[in-house]
Amino acid sequence: VVGSVTLVYDHHVRLLNKKLLDLQHNAHESILSTLHVHLDHDNCLEVLLIKGTAAKVQHLANAIISTKGVKHGRLTISSIGKDLK
Repeated sequence: VVGSVTLVYDHHVRLLNKKLLDLQHNAHESILSTLHVHLDHDNCLEVLLIKGTAAKVQHLANAIISTKGVKHGRLTISSIGKDLK
């Protein structure tokens, strides 16, 4: 499956950028692309396009979204019509 993970986070939270980058580097084989936008002085928007089994995509998204300092996160999963289990 493929998925998009959308995050809004406060980049002033101590070590948050490092934690998010570490998660992404550790899963580099699953990450197709990232987009980073500075929304204002405090907040950033990040969109990650990820691929893998449904379980692996869900696990990675959960790890990223649950990182302390992430204000909002959402995973959207798509496939080419195969079972998403």
